[in-house]
Amino acid sequence: MKISQKGLYALQAMMMLSRHYNQGAIRIRDIAYEEALPEKFLELILLELKNARMVESVRGAKGGYQLRRAPSDIHLSEIIRLIDGPLAPFGDADQLRTLISRDDEHRALYQVFLAVRDAAAKILEHTTLADIVNGKGAEGSRSGKSRKKKSESSSVLPMVVHGNPSRGKDE
Repeated sequence: MKISQKGLYALQAMMMLSRHYNQGAIRIRDIAYEEALPEKFLELILLELKNARMVESVRGAKGGYQLRRAPSDIHLSEIIRLIDGPLAPFGDADQLRTLISRDDEHRALYQVFLAVRDAAAKILEHTTLADIVNGKGAEGSRSGKSRKKKSESSSVLPMVVHGNPSRGKDE
């Protein structure tokens, strides 16, 4: 899965607002400082999140931004779709289903891509900001389902982030 630098910044800002949920509005400057984000870029991201009604702005001396809904009601998929579009680099599910039905020679390949897309979408659609802030990640969003035994090791795949590759190396 690919996520842009803008998408990553949006997730970081939303996590910060989640940690301060019900504590009043947070100034852009404070979000940028705490999350080490560029303030001007963050302004644009927060405006997009505001237009999507995920955050709201508060004017005045104690103004800033705050979540419109509880962190437990905001899924990562909503944020990523807003900022980066479809969740998977293989196109949307309908496009893949069309390819599966029309291209017999490559059907199995497209079915794998669809399965990957569906798995990624399912995790992101069932993981909320509250899960992430509480350190539960994708495991915390699967309440009631069987979990891996502690003795089993899980593989971690790196996330591809588009942006400045030198950022953070010398900072």
